[in-house]
Amino acid sequence: MKRIWMASVVLGVVALGGCSASEDASSFDSARSGGEANAGAAPGDGFSGSSSGGTGGADESESADPSGSTGAPGSQPQKGLLTAGVWDDNLNFDFFTKYVSLSEPTLGGLPSFLPAEREAAKQKWAQRTGSNELDITFLIDTTGSMGDELSYLQNEIDGIAQTIKTKFPQTTPRYGLVLYKDQADAYLTRWFDFKGLDEFRTNLAAQTVGGGGDYPEAVAAGLDQVMKLSWRTGGVSRMTFWVADAPHHIGEEASVKASIAAAVAKDVHIYPVAASGADERTEFTMRTAAQLTGGRYVFLTDDSGIGNPHAEPSIPCYHVTKFDGALVRMVESEMSGTHVQPKPEEIIRSVGKPQNGQCSTKDRGNVTIY
Repeated sequence: MKRIWMASVVLGVVALGGCSASEDASSFDSARSGGEANAGAAPGDGFSGSSSGGTGGADESESADPSGSTGAPGSQPQKGLLTAGVWDDNLNFDFFTKYVSLSEPTLGGLPSFLPAEREAAKQKWAQRTGSNELDITFLIDTTGSMGDELSYLQNEIDGIAQTIKTKFPQTTPRYGLVLYKDQADAYLTRWFDFKGLDEFRTNLAAQTVGGGGDYPEAVAAGLDQVMKLSWRTGGVSRMTFWVADAPHHIGEEASVKASIAAAVAKDVHIYPVAASGADERTEFTMRTAAQLTGGRYVFLTDDSGIGNPHAEPSIPCYHVTKFDGALVRMVESEMSGTHVQPKPEEIIRSVGKPQNGQCSTKDRGNVTIY
């Protein structure tokens, strides 16, 4: 049901795009198709909260969405296999503003921001500096189609955390966890405030997928809960990795916008991770959250052969690397306040024929690869 609903939305958007296609849209159309590119609880108490009466433990009794992956043993992705690309809309702000102007008239239910707000975010991003400490929250959609992604994070978190600790030995990272499903599921949101790696690992390992089924999920409630965690202030990198494959419900865009604005105020940088099944509205909302807060847009790719097919993003130029390496690189970029490129040996493939770190588009000049 989830996939059928998404397919109808995508077909509707394609139809609209076909009626109003122009030379200006060619970069985005080609990027999407691959044409141009390819030729609760009180803070600190160690417990969780749940907005629907959940206990904070796993929901083993909940059945997985039959349309998605169950994450059952035998189908779990192994360590280091998921692949991803990264895009920075502040680094390519002119390209992003054109993307916004083409998307907003054809996609309904979007969180809307003024051009001046986007420009202010870009200027703030340009003045970023490094930091000495790190708060990371994982915001995860745990409906039935997210089994592969949840299993991967459960398997991979130790390696990611150890690499971060090796690169930044003087840092004491704190990890938070926010999970969301949808109305009438086992819970709407469930959260675990910032703790050390051991407690975070235990909390993450206890989670399972299930529920959902109508495509849009409780994104608004999840983002709202992230902003309520006990984020440190001062010289701390504050990051949220938002892992999801579906958009918010139509009518909840004001709440999504309010949470993005709260993240801007708290200087929490949102790094969306678009999973298989993410449609154009999901991509737009995720990229908006990343651009406004100073994060980057991360998207899983089909190179690993794991999970359902991943849509090509409306992006003309990117490197594909291992997903765990991409997450670590985002942390490095935050901690150093610089643009950290992947090493040549980390690149699985490159999209858009980059030369000297840039790709040429049909109508928007050069863009910078990440």
